Amino acid sequence: MRIIFMGTPAFAVPTLLKLHDSGFTIPAVITAPDKLGGRGKKEWLISAVKETALTLNIPVLQPTNLKNETFLQTVNDLKPDLFIVVAFRMLPEVLWNLPPLGTINLHASILPDYRGAAPINWAIINGETTTGVTTFFIRKDIDTGPIILTKSIEILPEDNVGSLHDRLMLVGANLVIDSLKSILDPTFVSVPQVKGSTKTAPKLQHETGKIDLSKSTAEVINLIRGLSPFPGAWLTTTLGEIKILSAKSVETKVDFMDKQYLSDNKTFIYLKTGDHYISLDRFQIPGKKPIDVRSYLNGNKADTWF
Repeated sequence: MRIIFMGTPAFAVPTLLKLHDSGFTIPAVITAPDKLGGRGKKEWLISAVKETALTLNIPVLQPTNLKNETFLQTVNDLKPDLFIVVAFRMLPEVLWNLPPLGTINLHASILPDYRGAAPINWAIINGETTTGVTTFFIRKDIDTGPIILTKSIEILPEDNVGSLHDRLMLVGANLVIDSLKSILDPTFVSVPQVKGSTKTAPKLQHETGKIDLSKSTAEVINLIRGLSPFPGAWLTTTLGEIKILSAKSVETKVDFMDKQYLSDNKTFIYLKTGDHYISLDRFQIPGKKPIDVRSYLNGNKADTWF
């Protein structure tokens, strides 16, 4: 089977490696164009998928326009049987409809829940205790195509979006291989998605990360977990927007003396929420590197924040 792989970030790399190690023919990888970045934006940065493809000696295509006729002809000339898409971009129908076996997408949720750009983040932000991955055939409307396979996993209390992302990308890679075996079975039938899910995963905006301390402790901590380590939930302070990367619930009763925060300026910073308190573990001051609370208080005071 000839498979063209499409993907860009690290989440897609384990799937590409699995496909290669499983002996599938990969005539090309399609990924995002290189971009300028680094200090002063003077360094050309390549995607994690491109870096992996080059180490595997797989040809790389980096189109800026997925509808370009020359690009489409190049893809067609490679005679793919199937496309596999992991964390890429929305494909035009003229592209996803090209291979005879169709185009499979790996999505980081159990569809139809959490359709959209940020399913891992929103599952944690909304306090879910399980999530998973889904393979499905791409259709015109985003994340709505018939399902091939799903695999659920537990969201652990200590998970943030980084740790859950890393577990899901490995589970997803295995699911893609299982999905290829399934679609080659003559008895296989894909399952249409049910309609009506109210759980969505829209693209994250800056305001998504704003911490509202009038909300419950659980909601505040879930927001922090769901945006850590990146892009980070944030608090407005006298020092600017401080990113809160880790926090936990305070189990004991604390007398805040009608203040929003409390600190001994040595070991802890507590913040009052709508129903209880949280203790900050790790955060990032604007222009500084992330730091744990004890290290920060060894030379700084939290009472300058508010």
